[in-house]
Formats: sequence, structure tokens, C-alpha cells
Amino acid sequence: MQVLKNVKAYVDGKITKCDIAFENGIIKAIGANLDMPGAEEITVGENSVVCPGFIDEHIHGAAGADGMDGTEAAIATIANAIASEGTTGFLVTTMTQSETNIKNALSAVNRYIGGHFDGGAAVLGVHLEGPFISKKHVGAQPIEYVQAPSVAAFKEYEEASGGHIKIVSLAPEESGATELIQYLASKNIVASIGHTDAKYKDVVAAIGAGAKSVTHTYNAQTPLHHREVGVVGSALLEDELNAELIADCIHVCPEAMKILYKSKPADKLTLITDAMRAKHLPDGVSELGGQTVYVKNGEARLKDGTLAGSVLKMNEAVKNLVLRVGVPFERAIDCATINPAKNLSLDRERGSITVGKVADFAVLESDFSVEKTIRDGKVIYEAK
Repeated sequence: MQVLKNVKAYVDGKITKCDIAFENGIIKAIGANLDMPGAEEITVGENSVVCPGFIDEHIHGAAGADGMDGTEAAIATIANAIASEGTTGFLVTTMTQSETNIKNALSAVNRYIGGHFDGGAAVLGVHLEGPFISKKHVGAQPIEYVQAPSVAAFKEYEEASGGHIKIVSLAPEESGATELIQYLASKNIVASIGHTDAKYKDVVAAIGAGAKSVTHTYNAQTPLHHREVGVVGSALLEDELNAELIADCIHVCPEAMKILYKSKPADKLTLITDAMRAKHLPDGVSELGGQTVYVKNGEARLKDGTLAGSVLKMNEAVKNLVLRVGVPFERAIDCATINPAKNLSLDRERGSITVGKVADFAVLESDFSVEKTIRDGKVIYEAK
């Protein structure tokens, strides 16, 4: 048995002083002055707050590695790097590329999950971002590899992943998308509206077919206009849709973040990093999907200036939501924990500090830096 003794923790929607006991990676008891003779005590700073471990449902890479590298070593590098952000679980996110490269990446994820790696954040599955997107909104995705949405094509990717795909970002206005969304819904896979030229009517139809989410809201999609609200307006208006947000104050300004926060139900805003391999590295030249990326002052861009993912860390996303947008600390934590867990239908086992759930914790200092990260009851990161 292990115990976090007399810590400040985010439990049941509020910060409280308590003990948290866990064994074999599962939370066993929460309360004041628990009688735990012989338990191994894990200490944290007096002013630190124990939060649920962060879940990043949309991240491409970190520390020089990318999920599209197609190796278990690359995934392990990402997993270990993002543990320093308080992230305990993530989806390896692919991108629009050749079918061969996508399948290689998916096969590597399948092998990695089957290998039961203990180090770093846990791989919870795959976010298939593309190739079923609009050529009008490719963003930093290579346009030559865009595919028409197809159930048959998706099933090949699904097989390569070993059934581990959890989210598919797609353009719902493209021919074949409705059938694919319906198939994804039948398999409890999240259909997320992204890289799309959709109009409001297309989004409503997609929701009717089973779509649940919007990929990196505001980016690579039709904007809000007073005669056609587009995908952005749909994300603001339709309560059913989970809205992903890159809260780096680069992809989205603080004022736009505030509008999104005020518009969404409490459990329908999810922080993501959408980070690429340059995260955790110094500024310089990097790569995304075979394209050269230039990273300077926290911005990752293609040669033509197109934003190419981010170098955002999840604890910084939480910090920005609190300090730049004015979101209460507890609600910001929800956006990185229970909200993605709900979106992925993992909230029965993850996303909050609750008896019976996995012992995943992010220990945050008062400046939002990460003191410790604990996954499955094991310390996977500790600040030096």
C-alpha cells in the first residue's frame, strides 16, 4: 500500500486536505487521517496540489520523436517526455500521410500497447487525424495524401491498430463521411469534426450520424460568420460537441478561448497540446509529415507561415486557461482530466481522484510547474 499523506488534492470538485491511499495502481481510500500502518508514504510539497493525471487526446510528438516514426522507441520517447508535464495518458496522434506510413505507425502503437511499457505516460490508443479531411483546410497536413472518407479504408487502419483507434478527425461534408461517422459511432469511436470546410447544416447532419467532437476548435475549419456560423459557430452553439482547444495563446487568442469557455457546457471543453516532435527541444529546424518546420519563440510554422502543431506542454495549457483566460483552477483541471476521459468513454477508470479509479496523479506546484507525476501508482517523473 502507498499513501499521499495530508496533501492538498483536487477531489470531488474542490481542493481539500486528505490522505489518498492506493495499491496495485488503484485508489483504495480517500479521507482525513487514514490509518495506514506500514504504507509507503509519498511526500509532496506543502503548497503543491495533487490533481488527477492529465490526458492528452491529441499529441503528435515530443523530444525529437513523432508517432508517425512508426517505432516503439519513438512512442516511448514521447511517453517519457510528456510525463514531465503531468500527463499520465495520451493518444498517439497520426496525420495525413501515405497509407503505408499510417499503417506502420498504427502497427507500432499496437505493439507498444501489447508490450505493457511501464515507463512514462500510458498510451490509451490512437487519434487518427486524417487522412479523411478537406483539401481546403489541410493546415500542416500534406495535401497529396488526403483520402476520401471510406468505411472500407478505415477498417484497414483499424485492423493495423489492433482496434486501438479512439478518435478519428474528419471532414463531414466530404462524400462517404456520413457512412464513416455512423460506423465509428457503432464502434464507440469518437468522430471529430476537423480540417473541414463544413457549413452548419453539415455539422448538424454529422451530429445526427454520431459525431461527438470538434478537432482543435478555431483551427483548420470554417470560421464564425453572421450569415453562416460554420464549424466554429457550431462548436459554440451545439452542446453535444466536445471542443478541443490548443491553449497556447498562439493558435487561439485568450479572448477567443474565453468565448469558447463561456459557450460550452462544463464537461465539453478539452485541452490538447497538438504538440509535434520539437516540443521539449530548443528552437530550430524540425519536421512534421515530411515537411520542414521552423520553431521560434514557442511557435512552430511551415516555411509559408502555416502553424504546424505546437510545442505546448499540458501544464502550461492549464496555466494559460487560469491566468490568461480567467478560468477557475478546478475547471481548468477538469479540461485536462475528466473531460477528455468522458470524451473517450474512459471516465469510469480515469480522469478524477476517486476510489476504484487508476492511481494517476499530477502534482502541481503553485506556479503550475510539475513536482511529480504518478501513473498506475508509480512515480514516472520527479522534478530535480
